[in-house]
Amino acid sequence: MDASRPAGGTLDLAAPVRQGENGNGDGAQVRRQVQGLDGLRGLAALYVVLFHCWLYTFPGYPRSSAPPWLGGLMFGRLAVVFFLVLSGFSLAISPARHGWRSAGVGEFLRRRAWRILPPYWAALALSLVISWFVVPASHFGPPTGATVAVYGLVAQDMVTAPTPNGAFWSIGVEAELYLLFPLLLFVRRRWGAVILAACVTLPVIAGGLTAPGANPVEGDNWLAPHLAPVFAAGVLGAGVVAAGDRVRRLPWGWFAVLAALPVLAVGALRGSVWTVNHYFWIDLAIAPAMTMLLAAVATGKPAVLVRLLTARPVHGLGGFSYSLYLIHLPIVMTVIRRIAPHFVSPGLSTFWFTLAVALPVSILAAWTFSRLFEIPFKKNRSWKSILAARSVGVSP
Repeated sequence: MDASRPAGGTLDLAAPVRQGENGNGDGAQVRRQVQGLDGLRGLAALYVVLFHCWLYTFPGYPRSSAPPWLGGLMFGRLAVVFFLVLSGFSLAISPARHGWRSAGVGEFLRRRAWRILPPYWAALALSLVISWFVVPASHFGPPTGATVAVYGLVAQDMVTAPTPNGAFWSIGVEAELYLLFPLLLFVRRRWGAVILAACVTLPVIAGGLTAPGANPVEGDNWLAPHLAPVFAAGVLGAGVVAAGDRVRRLPWGWFAVLAALPVLAVGALRGSVWTVNHYFWIDLAIAPAMTMLLAAVATGKPAVLVRLLTARPVHGLGGFSYSLYLIHLPIVMTVIRRIAPHFVSPGLSTFWFTLAVALPVSILAAWTFSRLFEIPFKKNRSWKSILAARSVGVSP
């Protein structure tokens, strides 16, 4: 299994919520954004970049050769859990405000495809070029025709093909969860939160307990069924945004801390290698704490955290976090495998060199990439409106 795939994070594929985003309201492009979510995306994206700098510098994952004091960078897999929770949370805010209803499945999927596919396909083309001509993306060898077909159709969680970009595995997972989202809303509206949680979680737990050693071995794909409960946790958490003052005033931040402590304690006692080898259960266990953290931020608490997340640099980073996720890994691998060997020795020196070069280059490249391939599709809802904006000289 390619260590870069199940360990990496996915980035929000749910744009900041606008009135009408999920088919609700009058369709006006008036933001109903929950403060702080973009900042969380930005910080989480930054962690994913740091994780990949660490992962490809020090071999042997999860028994890494890195210094122990860098051990905090090894849990990139938890980024995918956080982003899936955040994605479910963001997408469900508008339906939660409207009785868990949306205008229709077709409209929702159209908007999601319009939002995620253009930048994804542009990043796919870039990744293919780099993987073919600069540095291979994995130990499976260079991309093939099957790679172009599988990844072009966003089917990488269902069909195995040499990857052009180790971060793309999670895009396939999230695309599958988008197909599930309307059904989650229906169950939540018809039968309530408890039934929804049971429907998506109990089958996963049962499957895990019946696996050899009660710990399923994960491959490079078919991860969406396992990760559906964490996405659903975010959907359920969005109900806090639309709840009454009594619920919103609850200490969600402290609830998040209390929910996370047992998971963190087990991980500390058993060690990082055990934690990585038991991500199947860690994912499920940490999702409630992440959901409560989002609920806390959505209700404006703690205030110091919300101020940090809404500060201009952090908020701005969140604005192009999807682009950063899509294109950073080829840049990081190019620096580590093609440039660093000419200047520094392997190990810690390469890590510092990569941070000094690949991190700022990734951020600058992602900002530029977002201006070309992401922002136009966030601000406009059709090709006609994009072309009209360009014809009158309006910046995308």
